[in-house]
Amino acid sequence: MASPDTTPRQHARTGPAVPQPPEPTHAERVRTLLAAVTTGTLSSVSGKHPGFPFGSLMPFALDDAGRPLFLISNMAMHTQNLRADGHASLFVAQPPSDGDVLGSARATVVGLAEPVPAAELPRVRDLYLAAHENSRFWVDFADFHFFRLEPVDVYFVGGFGVMGWTTAEDYASASPDPLAPSAPGILAHMNADHVESMVLLARTHAPVDLDPARITSAAMTSVDRLGFTLRLTTADGAKSARINYSGECRTPAEVRQALVAMVQQARRTP
Repeated sequence: MASPDTTPRQHARTGPAVPQPPEPTHAERVRTLLAAVTTGTLSSVSGKHPGFPFGSLMPFALDDAGRPLFLISNMAMHTQNLRADGHASLFVAQPPSDGDVLGSARATVVGLAEPVPAAELPRVRDLYLAAHENSRFWVDFADFHFFRLEPVDVYFVGGFGVMGWTTAEDYASASPDPLAPSAPGILAHMNADHVESMVLLARTHAPVDLDPARITSAAMTSVDRLGFTLRLTTADGAKSARINYSGECRTPAEVRQALVAMVQQARRTP
């Protein structure tokens, strides 16, 4: 797993300081995003209009190193482009949980797309069909071929004010967050049933530049093994706050226990 981001964070609160574990790195977040989303936008170099990017809707799967895999037809324009020039990028976005597209995570993987070697095709075929079962009807057609994008660099945007490059090496060595499969259910539950508790946590852990009394509502927009992010409605407009657990949580049950303990502690805090 990639090394965590150790940038310290400060919160305005009273009482003993809560230990703040590091956040997942950009590399880990990109691996998590690409493991959860199976369709993106592939940009290839246009053959008809040299120098211009050509965007295509592209289903994909990942190999064991996190490299995107494509099953593409000879007739497709992007296939013709890639055979002439393998320089490409794949853009992947997290579906917004609250209708705010720009507040959702997204990533661009820049790399070189090449045909998958014959010796690797059986494994690649299995991985792709596991992500796209309906492709079984055409996967063995003679004019369909597997391509793989070898990352050269990766750019991540985690919402407003959270962005940056991560190296292809860090991306390859990172692992998807263990909570990723459960995250949609956790977000839906918290936003439907526990808004009051999230407001309390937001006020207790408010960033130093935000008056806790001005927070009126909160929605959980992301959750991972180390913490969660809240989108806050305040008297000064929309804000965002990252709040960490006191320790790592790798299962929904551990997240629930951590959140219950945090809310109980917040209620006891003067």
